[in-house]
Amino acid sequence: MSGTLNKVMLIGHLGDDVKMNYFEGGNCIGRFPLATNDSYTNRQTGERVTNTEWHNIVMRNKAAEICEKYLKKGDKVYVEGRLKNRQWQGEDGNMRYTTEVHVTDFTFLSNKTESGSYSPDAQRSAQQSQGGGYTAGGSQQQQPTQQPQRPAAPQQQEEDDDLPF
Repeated sequence: MSGTLNKVMLIGHLGDDVKMNYFEGGNCIGRFPLATNDSYTNRQTGERVTNTEWHNIVMRNKAAEICEKYLKKGDKVYVEGRLKNRQWQGEDGNMRYTTEVHVTDFTFLSNKTESGSYSPDAQRSAQQSQGGGYTAGGSQQQQPTQQPQRPAAPQQQEEDDDLPF
């Protein structure tokens, strides 16, 4: 195999609200920390142990704007993207390094009607603008939409119906 693969898929909770940075030309970047948990039972003590990993999430342009509008600290989200390492020189003169997940696709997983962070109309609007999931490259995924079931009107049975039910 001659190709390589750089792909990350995470499901976690936002550790903070989305922070936006805007640039000339109308482009923008949204950043937020994402927490993922790993739980196991310690065999020696029988104690349940949970480890939390923090990931630096980076979104661009329309995807960042959608996330800023609809996500808040604590919300659950699925993100998919690529790992990217960055380095810069800090104010103290030392080199700093970070690893980020540059998102290409995401899906909101929190039930907004329970958390109350936005109304059902806003949720419907977000789903329509995303098509259920959003590809950060600007294309929207088309997913089948389920129409709410309406209660059927009571049917009048015909008097000469011979069916036993």
